[in-house]
Amino acid sequence: MAQSPTHPRPSTSTTPVAQPDAYATVRHTTESLCRGLAVEDYVVQTCDDVSPAKWHLAHTSWFFERFILAELVPGYAAVCPMYDYLFNSYYNGAGPQHCRPRRGLLSRPTVEQVYDYRHLIDERMHALIDHPPPGVDETLAARLTLGLNHEQQHQELLVTDLKHVFSSNPLLPAYPNAPPHDSPEGTSAGKSIRNQKSEINLPGGLDDIGHPATPTATPIFVYDNETPRHRVYLAPFRIAARPVTNGEYLAFVADAGYERHELWLSLAWDVVQREQWRMPLYWYRDGDRWMHYTLAGPCEIDPDEPVAHVSYFEADAYARWADARLPTEAEWEVACRDAPLAGNLLELARFHPEPMRDDTTAATHPQRCFGDVWEWTQSSYAPYPGYRAPAGTLGEYNAKFMCNQYVLRGGSCATPQTHLRPTYRNFFPPGTRWQFTGLRLAWDG
Repeated sequence: MAQSPTHPRPSTSTTPVAQPDAYATVRHTTESLCRGLAVEDYVVQTCDDVSPAKWHLAHTSWFFERFILAELVPGYAAVCPMYDYLFNSYYNGAGPQHCRPRRGLLSRPTVEQVYDYRHLIDERMHALIDHPPPGVDETLAARLTLGLNHEQQHQELLVTDLKHVFSSNPLLPAYPNAPPHDSPEGTSAGKSIRNQKSEINLPGGLDDIGHPATPTATPIFVYDNETPRHRVYLAPFRIAARPVTNGEYLAFVADAGYERHELWLSLAWDVVQREQWRMPLYWYRDGDRWMHYTLAGPCEIDPDEPVAHVSYFEADAYARWADARLPTEAEWEVACRDAPLAGNLLELARFHPEPMRDDTTAATHPQRCFGDVWEWTQSSYAPYPGYRAPAGTLGEYNAKFMCNQYVLRGGSCATPQTHLRPTYRNFFPPGTRWQFTGLRLAWDG
Protein backbone atom coordinates (compact mmCIF):
# COMPACT_ATOMS: atom_id res chain seq x y z
CA MET A 1 0.00 0.00 0.00
CA ALA A 2 1.68 3.05 -1.11
CA GLN A 3 1.87 5.00 2.09
CA SER A 4 4.61 4.06 4.53
CA PRO A 5 7.37 1.51 4.95
CA THR A 6 5.20 -0.42 7.41
CA HIS A 7 2.63 -1.50 4.84
CA PRO A 8 2.69 -3.83 1.87
CA ARG A 9 3.62 -2.20 -1.40
CA PRO A 10 2.55 -2.76 -4.97
CA SER A 11 4.92 -3.19 -7.86
CA THR A 12 4.90 -3.84 -11.55
CA SER A 13 2.59 -6.47 -12.98
CA THR A 14 3.72 -9.41 -15.03
CA THR A 15 0.31 -9.49 -16.71
CA PRO A 16 -1.12 -5.94 -16.84
CA VAL A 17 -4.83 -6.01 -17.57
CA ALA A 18 -7.47 -3.46 -16.56
CA GLN A 19 -10.82 -2.35 -17.97
CA PRO A 20 -12.47 1.09 -17.71
CA ASP A 21 -15.32 -0.28 -15.55
CA ALA A 22 -12.75 -1.70 -13.13
CA TYR A 23 -11.44 1.82 -12.53
CA ALA A 24 -14.90 3.14 -11.68
CA THR A 25 -15.64 0.15 -9.43
CA VAL A 26 -12.47 0.42 -7.38
CA ARG A 27 -12.76 4.18 -6.96
CA HIS A 28 -16.40 3.89 -5.91
CA THR A 29 -15.55 1.16 -3.38
CA THR A 30 -13.01 3.41 -1.69
CA GLU A 31 -15.51 6.21 -1.28
CA SER A 32 -18.22 3.82 -0.10
CA LEU A 33 -15.97 2.84 2.82
CA CYS A 34 -16.15 6.48 3.94
CA ARG A 35 -19.92 6.65 3.71
CA GLY A 36 -21.42 7.84 6.98
CA LEU A 37 -18.23 9.38 8.35
CA ALA A 38 -18.46 12.79 9.97
CA VAL A 39 -16.05 15.37 8.64
CA GLU A 40 -14.08 15.15 11.90
CA ASP A 41 -13.50 11.42 11.32
CA TYR A 42 -11.54 12.12 8.13
CA VAL A 43 -8.72 14.10 9.72
CA VAL A 44 -7.60 12.18 12.83
CA GLN A 45 -4.19 10.46 13.00
CA THR A 46 -3.74 8.40 16.16
CA CYS A 47 -0.25 6.94 15.64
CA ASP A 48 2.56 6.83 13.10
CA ASP A 49 1.12 3.71 11.40
CA VAL A 50 -2.28 5.33 10.88
CA SER A 51 -3.04 7.88 8.17
CA PRO A 52 -6.16 10.06 8.15
CA ALA A 53 -8.96 8.91 5.86
CA LYS A 54 -8.66 12.21 3.99
CA TRP A 55 -5.01 11.47 3.23
CA HIS A 56 -5.83 8.01 1.82
CA LEU A 57 -8.44 9.54 -0.48
CA ALA A 58 -5.99 12.15 -1.70
CA HIS A 59 -2.93 9.92 -1.97
CA THR A 60 -4.62 7.30 -4.13
CA SER A 61 -5.77 10.07 -6.49
CA TRP A 62 -2.29 11.59 -6.52
CA PHE A 63 -0.92 8.19 -7.53
CA PHE A 64 -3.03 8.18 -10.71
CA GLU A 65 -2.14 11.80 -11.40
CA ARG A 66 1.60 11.48 -10.79
CA PHE A 67 2.34 8.11 -12.43
CA ILE A 68 -0.26 8.03 -15.21
CA LEU A 69 -1.65 11.45 -16.17
CA ALA A 70 1.55 13.43 -15.68
CA GLU A 71 3.65 10.88 -17.57
CA LEU A 72 1.29 9.86 -20.38
CA VAL A 73 -0.73 13.01 -21.21
CA PRO A 74 1.28 15.52 -23.31
CA GLY A 75 1.47 18.96 -21.68
CA TYR A 76 -0.35 17.81 -18.57
CA ALA A 77 -0.83 20.51 -15.90
CA ALA A 78 -0.97 19.32 -12.28
CA VAL A 79 -4.08 20.16 -10.25
CA CYS A 80 -1.86 21.55 -7.49
CA PRO A 81 1.95 21.26 -7.62
CA MET A 82 2.10 21.12 -3.79
CA TYR A 83 0.20 17.82 -3.85
CA ASP A 84 3.44 16.20 -5.01
CA TYR A 85 4.77 17.07 -1.54
CA LEU A 86 1.65 16.60 0.58
CA PHE A 87 0.46 13.26 -0.84
CA ASN A 88 3.66 11.52 -1.88
CA SER A 89 4.18 8.64 0.56
CA TYR A 90 7.71 7.29 0.12
CA TYR A 91 8.69 7.68 -3.54
CA ASN A 92 12.01 9.46 -3.39
CA GLY A 93 12.16 9.50 -7.17
CA ALA A 94 9.02 11.67 -7.15
CA GLY A 95 10.52 14.23 -4.78
CA PRO A 96 10.40 15.07 -1.06
CA GLN A 97 7.44 14.10 1.12
CA HIS A 98 5.54 15.69 3.98
CA CYS A 99 6.46 14.18 7.37
CA ARG A 100 4.45 10.98 7.69
CA PRO A 101 3.62 11.19 11.44
CA ARG A 102 2.27 14.72 10.87
CA ARG A 103 -0.34 13.93 8.23
CA GLY A 104 -3.04 14.57 10.80
CA LEU A 105 -1.98 18.22 11.00
CA LEU A 106 -2.99 18.91 7.40
CA SER A 107 -6.22 20.88 7.84
CA ARG A 108 -5.91 21.97 4.21
CA PRO A 109 -6.89 20.89 1.66
CA THR A 110 -10.29 20.32 3.27
CA VAL A 111 -12.26 17.09 3.00
CA GLU A 112 -14.50 18.74 0.43
CA GLN A 113 -11.49 19.86 -1.60
CA VAL A 114 -10.03 16.35 -1.48
CA TYR A 115 -13.26 14.90 -2.87
CA ASP A 116 -13.24 17.56 -5.58
CA TYR A 117 -9.66 16.51 -6.37
CA ARG A 118 -10.66 12.83 -6.58
CA HIS A 119 -13.53 13.57 -8.94
CA LEU A 120 -11.40 15.80 -11.16
CA ILE A 121 -8.76 13.07 -11.43
CA ASP A 122 -11.52 10.58 -12.25
CA GLU A 123 -12.71 12.81 -15.10
CA ARG A 124 -9.18 13.08 -16.47
CA MET A 125 -8.52 9.37 -16.07
CA HIS A 126 -11.72 8.41 -17.89
CA ALA A 127 -10.81 10.79 -20.71
CA LEU A 128 -7.38 9.18 -20.97
CA ILE A 129 -8.78 5.64 -20.87
CA ASP A 130 -11.34 6.47 -23.56
CA HIS A 131 -8.90 8.35 -25.81
CA PRO A 132 -5.27 7.40 -25.04
CA PRO A 133 -2.47 9.15 -26.95
CA PRO A 134 -0.79 7.04 -29.63
CA GLY A 135 1.73 4.48 -28.43
CA VAL A 136 0.84 4.43 -24.72
CA ASP A 137 -1.64 1.54 -24.62
CA GLU A 138 0.68 -1.02 -23.02
CA THR A 139 2.11 1.40 -20.47
CA LEU A 140 -1.36 2.73 -19.64
CA ALA A 141 -2.73 -0.78 -19.08
CA ALA A 142 0.15 -1.70 -16.78
CA ARG A 143 0.01 1.56 -14.79
CA LEU A 144 -3.77 1.44 -14.53
CA THR A 145 -3.72 -2.10 -13.19
CA LEU A 146 -1.02 -1.15 -10.71
CA GLY A 147 -2.96 1.93 -9.59
CA LEU A 148 -6.12 -0.09 -8.99
CA ASN A 149 -4.32 -2.71 -6.93
CA HIS A 150 -2.59 0.07 -5.03
CA GLU A 151 -5.97 1.63 -4.22
CA GLN A 152 -7.34 -1.74 -3.09
CA GLN A 153 -4.53 -1.91 -0.57
CA HIS A 154 -5.59 1.50 0.70
CA GLN A 155 -9.14 0.25 1.06
CA GLU A 156 -7.84 -2.20 3.64
CA LEU A 157 -5.85 0.56 5.30
CA LEU A 158 -8.92 2.80 5.47
CA VAL A 159 -10.76 0.14 7.45
CA THR A 160 -7.92 -0.68 9.83
CA ASP A 161 -6.91 2.94 10.32
CA LEU A 162 -10.47 3.98 11.12
CA LYS A 163 -10.66 1.16 13.65
CA HIS A 164 -7.62 2.56 15.44
CA VAL A 165 -9.04 6.08 15.25
CA PHE A 166 -12.44 5.10 16.70
CA SER A 167 -10.87 2.87 19.37
CA SER A 168 -8.78 5.80 20.58
CA ASN A 169 -11.90 7.80 21.41
CA PRO A 170 -13.17 7.20 24.98
CA LEU A 171 -16.72 7.09 23.57
CA LEU A 172 -15.72 3.98 21.56
CA PRO A 173 -17.97 4.89 18.62
CA ALA A 174 -18.88 2.34 15.98
CA TYR A 175 -17.83 2.54 12.34
CA PRO A 176 -21.01 3.57 10.46
CA ASN A 177 -20.64 0.76 7.89
CA ALA A 178 -20.06 -2.11 10.33
CA PRO A 179 -22.96 -4.50 11.01
CA PRO A 180 -23.69 -5.24 14.69
CA HIS A 181 -22.12 -8.34 16.21
CA ASP A 182 -24.09 -10.98 18.04
CA SER A 183 -22.84 -11.81 21.50
CA PRO A 184 -21.02 -15.13 21.91
CA GLU A 185 -24.06 -16.45 23.78
CA GLY A 186 -26.33 -15.49 20.90
CA THR A 187 -24.26 -17.36 18.33
CA SER A 188 -23.54 -20.59 20.20
CA ALA A 189 -26.02 -22.79 18.40
CA GLY A 190 -23.29 -24.25 16.22
CA LYS A 191 -20.78 -26.75 17.53
CA SER A 192 -17.90 -25.00 19.28
CA ILE A 193 -14.39 -25.76 18.08
CA ARG A 194 -12.85 -25.00 21.46
CA ASN A 195 -10.37 -27.65 22.49
CA GLN A 196 -10.60 -29.29 19.06
CA LYS A 197 -7.33 -29.67 17.25
CA SER A 198 -6.56 -30.85 13.78
CA GLU A 199 -3.25 -31.01 11.96
CA ILE A 200 -2.62 -31.54 8.27
CA ASN A 201 0.37 -33.75 7.47
CA LEU A 202 2.42 -32.81 4.42
CA PRO A 203 5.26 -34.93 3.07
CA GLY A 204 7.62 -32.12 2.10
CA GLY A 205 10.15 -32.63 -0.67
CA LEU A 206 10.95 -30.44 -3.66
CA ASP A 207 8.27 -27.96 -4.67
CA ASP A 208 7.88 -24.67 -6.53
CA ILE A 209 6.60 -21.45 -4.95
CA GLY A 210 6.05 -17.96 -6.24
CA HIS A 211 4.05 -16.84 -9.24
CA PRO A 212 4.99 -18.12 -12.71
CA ALA A 213 6.65 -15.48 -14.84
CA THR A 214 4.83 -16.66 -17.97
CA PRO A 215 1.29 -15.45 -18.73
CA THR A 216 -1.58 -17.80 -17.97
CA ALA A 217 -4.82 -18.36 -19.84
CA THR A 218 -6.49 -15.90 -17.44
CA PRO A 219 -3.92 -13.18 -16.78
CA ILE A 220 -3.86 -11.79 -13.27
CA PHE A 221 -1.93 -9.03 -11.62
CA VAL A 222 1.00 -9.96 -9.40
CA TYR A 223 3.55 -7.90 -7.50
CA ASP A 224 7.19 -8.23 -8.42
CA ASN A 225 8.00 -9.61 -4.95
CA GLU A 226 5.95 -12.72 -5.81
CA THR A 227 8.43 -13.61 -8.53
CA PRO A 228 10.43 -15.35 -9.80
CA ARG A 229 8.94 -18.78 -9.24
CA HIS A 230 11.61 -21.00 -7.76
CA ARG A 231 12.19 -24.43 -6.28
CA VAL A 232 12.41 -25.06 -2.55
CA TYR A 233 13.01 -28.12 -0.40
CA LEU A 234 10.65 -28.70 2.51
CA ALA A 235 11.15 -31.26 5.24
CA PRO A 236 7.98 -33.12 6.24
CA PHE A 237 5.79 -30.87 8.37
CA ARG A 238 2.35 -30.48 9.91
CA ILE A 239 0.20 -27.39 9.79
CA ALA A 240 -2.92 -26.53 11.77
CA ALA A 241 -6.25 -26.94 10.02
CA ARG A 242 -7.34 -23.49 11.19
CA PRO A 243 -6.01 -20.29 12.73
CA VAL A 244 -5.53 -19.91 16.50
CA THR A 245 -8.71 -18.73 18.24
CA ASN A 246 -9.41 -16.15 20.91
CA GLY A 247 -10.18 -18.91 23.38
CA GLU A 248 -6.84 -20.58 22.78
CA TYR A 249 -5.02 -17.28 23.06
CA LEU A 250 -6.87 -16.50 26.29
CA ALA A 251 -5.29 -19.63 27.77
CA PHE A 252 -1.87 -18.19 26.92
CA VAL A 253 -2.78 -14.90 28.63
CA ALA A 254 -4.15 -16.75 31.68
CA ASP A 255 -0.93 -18.77 31.91
CA ALA A 256 1.04 -15.54 32.39
CA GLY A 257 2.31 -15.73 28.82
CA TYR A 258 3.14 -12.02 28.76
CA GLU A 259 5.15 -12.31 31.97
CA ARG A 260 7.38 -15.27 31.10
CA HIS A 261 10.55 -14.00 29.49
CA GLU A 262 11.58 -17.48 28.35
CA LEU A 263 8.78 -17.46 25.77
CA TRP A 264 9.88 -14.27 24.05
CA LEU A 265 12.62 -13.24 21.68
CA SER A 266 15.00 -10.73 23.25
CA LEU A 267 13.82 -7.81 21.13
CA ALA A 268 10.21 -8.87 21.72
CA TRP A 269 10.68 -8.96 25.50
CA ASP A 270 12.07 -5.42 25.38
CA VAL A 271 8.93 -4.27 23.54
CA VAL A 272 6.59 -6.12 25.92
CA GLN A 273 8.23 -4.48 28.92
CA ARG A 274 8.44 -1.02 27.39
CA GLU A 275 4.88 -1.00 26.01
CA GLN A 276 3.40 -3.02 28.89
CA TRP A 277 1.67 -5.44 26.56
CA ARG A 278 -0.52 -7.91 28.46
CA MET A 279 -3.01 -8.91 25.76
CA PRO A 280 -3.69 -8.29 22.05
CA LEU A 281 -4.47 -4.81 20.83
CA TYR A 282 -8.09 -3.75 21.47
CA TRP A 283 -8.61 -6.30 24.30
CA TYR A 284 -9.56 -5.18 27.80
CA ARG A 285 -11.23 -6.46 30.97
CA ASP A 286 -14.67 -5.35 32.16
CA GLY A 287 -15.08 -7.01 35.53
CA ASP A 288 -15.08 -10.74 34.87
CA ARG A 289 -15.66 -10.34 31.15
CA TRP A 290 -13.03 -10.23 28.42
CA MET A 291 -13.96 -7.51 25.97
CA HIS A 292 -12.50 -6.03 22.80
CA TYR A 293 -13.17 -3.04 20.64
CA THR A 294 -14.54 -3.91 17.20
CA LEU A 295 -15.64 -1.67 14.37
CA ALA A 296 -19.20 -2.34 15.53
CA GLY A 297 -18.25 -1.04 18.97
CA PRO A 298 -17.22 -2.85 22.18
CA CYS A 299 -18.33 -6.45 22.59
CA GLU A 300 -17.48 -9.53 24.57
CA ILE A 301 -14.74 -11.69 23.10
CA ASP A 302 -16.02 -14.73 21.24
CA PRO A 303 -13.64 -17.62 22.04
CA ASP A 304 -14.27 -19.21 18.62
CA GLU A 305 -13.14 -16.27 16.51
CA PRO A 306 -9.61 -16.24 15.08
CA VAL A 307 -7.43 -14.11 17.33
CA ALA A 308 -6.53 -10.81 15.67
CA HIS A 309 -4.28 -7.82 16.24
CA VAL A 310 -1.29 -9.78 17.50
CA SER A 311 2.24 -8.91 16.41
CA TYR A 312 4.84 -11.29 15.07
CA PHE A 313 6.42 -11.12 18.53
CA GLU A 314 3.19 -12.32 20.15
CA ALA A 315 2.55 -14.96 17.51
CA ASP A 316 6.05 -16.36 17.97
CA ALA A 317 5.72 -16.39 21.78
CA TYR A 318 2.32 -18.09 21.61
CA ALA A 319 3.67 -20.75 19.26
CA ARG A 320 6.56 -21.46 21.62
CA TRP A 321 4.13 -21.69 24.56
CA ALA A 322 1.99 -24.14 22.54
CA ASP A 323 5.02 -26.33 21.80
CA ALA A 324 4.74 -25.43 18.14
CA ARG A 325 6.16 -22.89 15.70
CA LEU A 326 5.02 -20.57 12.94
CA PRO A 327 5.08 -22.00 9.41
CA THR A 328 7.53 -20.71 6.86
CA GLU A 329 5.97 -18.84 3.97
CA ALA A 330 6.93 -21.71 1.64
CA GLU A 331 5.14 -24.20 3.92
CA TRP A 332 2.08 -21.96 4.04
CA GLU A 333 1.95 -21.58 0.26
CA VAL A 334 2.34 -25.28 -0.41
CA ALA A 335 -0.25 -26.20 2.21
CA CYS A 336 -2.84 -23.54 1.28
CA ARG A 337 -2.42 -22.88 -2.43
CA ASP A 338 -5.38 -25.10 -3.41
CA ALA A 339 -7.73 -23.58 -0.83
CA PRO A 340 -10.72 -21.70 -2.28
CA LEU A 341 -9.92 -18.04 -2.78
CA ALA A 342 -12.96 -17.06 -0.76
CA GLY A 343 -13.82 -16.25 2.81
CA ASN A 344 -14.60 -13.39 5.15
CA LEU A 345 -13.08 -10.64 3.02
CA LEU A 346 -13.85 -6.96 2.39
CA GLU A 347 -16.70 -7.65 -0.02
CA LEU A 348 -18.77 -9.22 2.77
CA ALA A 349 -18.49 -5.94 4.74
CA ARG A 350 -18.36 -7.69 8.12
CA PHE A 351 -15.10 -5.96 9.11
CA HIS A 352 -14.41 -8.51 11.84
CA PRO A 353 -13.22 -12.14 12.01
CA GLU A 354 -16.03 -14.70 11.92
CA PRO A 355 -16.39 -17.47 14.55
CA MET A 356 -15.31 -20.99 13.64
CA ARG A 357 -17.88 -23.39 15.08
CA ASP A 358 -17.63 -26.32 12.70
CA ASP A 359 -15.81 -29.49 13.63
CA THR A 360 -12.37 -29.39 12.00
CA THR A 361 -11.02 -32.60 13.52
CA ALA A 362 -11.64 -34.45 10.24
CA ALA A 363 -10.22 -31.74 7.97
CA THR A 364 -7.90 -33.00 5.26
CA HIS A 365 -6.87 -29.56 4.04
CA PRO A 366 -6.22 -26.25 5.82
CA GLN A 367 -9.37 -24.21 6.44
CA ARG A 368 -9.88 -20.43 6.59
CA CYS A 369 -6.76 -19.72 4.53
CA PHE A 370 -8.17 -16.50 3.05
CA GLY A 371 -10.08 -13.91 5.01
CA ASP A 372 -10.56 -13.17 8.72
CA VAL A 373 -6.89 -12.54 9.59
CA TRP A 374 -3.52 -12.29 7.91
CA GLU A 375 -1.29 -15.12 9.18
CA TRP A 376 2.25 -14.48 10.36
CA THR A 377 4.96 -16.77 9.06
CA GLN A 378 8.46 -17.17 10.47
CA SER A 379 9.98 -16.01 7.17
CA SER A 380 11.84 -12.73 6.93
CA TYR A 381 10.72 -10.60 4.01
CA ALA A 382 13.53 -11.00 1.50
CA PRO A 383 13.88 -11.19 -2.28
CA TYR A 384 13.29 -14.51 -3.97
CA PRO A 385 16.34 -16.00 -5.73
CA GLY A 386 16.92 -14.13 -8.97
CA TYR A 387 14.71 -11.18 -8.04
CA ARG A 388 15.52 -7.85 -9.66
CA ALA A 389 13.76 -4.65 -8.68
CA PRO A 390 12.01 -2.81 -11.53
CA ALA A 391 13.77 0.29 -12.77
CA GLY A 392 12.54 3.79 -12.08
CA THR A 393 10.49 5.40 -9.33
CA LEU A 394 7.86 2.65 -9.32
CA GLY A 395 10.65 0.20 -8.54
CA GLU A 396 10.65 1.67 -5.01
CA TYR A 397 7.54 -0.37 -4.12
CA ASN A 398 9.23 -3.48 -2.75
CA ALA A 399 12.97 -3.86 -2.95
CA LYS A 400 13.98 -1.09 -0.56
CA PHE A 401 11.75 -2.52 2.19
CA MET A 402 13.22 -6.03 2.19
CA CYS A 403 14.73 -5.61 5.64
CA ASN A 404 13.40 -5.97 9.21
CA GLN A 405 9.99 -7.24 8.09
CA TYR A 406 8.22 -10.60 8.32
CA VAL A 407 5.94 -12.19 5.73
CA LEU A 408 2.23 -12.76 6.28
CA ARG A 409 -0.01 -14.86 4.07
CA GLY A 410 -3.73 -15.19 3.38
CA GLY A 411 -5.81 -12.04 3.74
CA SER A 412 -8.08 -10.42 6.30
CA CYS A 413 -11.69 -9.33 6.71
CA ALA A 414 -10.56 -5.95 5.33
CA THR A 415 -8.79 -7.28 2.21
CA PRO A 416 -10.56 -7.15 -1.19
CA GLN A 417 -11.05 -10.66 -2.57
CA THR A 418 -10.08 -9.64 -6.11
CA HIS A 419 -6.76 -8.44 -4.76
CA LEU A 420 -5.49 -11.79 -3.39
CA ARG A 421 -3.64 -14.85 -4.65
CA PRO A 422 -2.00 -17.84 -2.93
CA THR A 423 1.39 -16.32 -3.83
CA TYR A 424 0.61 -12.89 -2.30
CA ARG A 425 3.32 -11.74 0.13
CA ASN A 426 2.21 -9.24 2.75
CA PHE A 427 4.83 -7.92 5.17
CA PHE A 428 5.14 -5.83 8.31
CA PRO A 429 7.71 -5.10 11.02
CA PRO A 430 7.51 -7.63 13.89
CA GLY A 431 5.90 -5.24 16.36
CA THR A 432 2.92 -4.38 14.14
CA ARG A 433 -0.50 -4.96 15.73
CA TRP A 434 -3.04 -2.55 14.23
CA GLN A 435 -3.81 -4.72 11.20
CA PHE A 436 -6.02 -7.83 11.37
CA THR A 437 -3.05 -10.13 11.99
CA GLY A 438 -3.28 -13.62 13.51
CA LEU A 439 -1.49 -16.95 13.26
CA ARG A 440 -1.66 -20.62 12.34
CA LEU A 441 0.59 -23.14 14.04
CA ALA A 442 2.98 -25.60 12.44
CA TRP A 443 5.19 -28.47 13.61
CA ASP A 444 8.11 -30.45 12.24
CA GLY A 445 7.00 -33.69 10.64
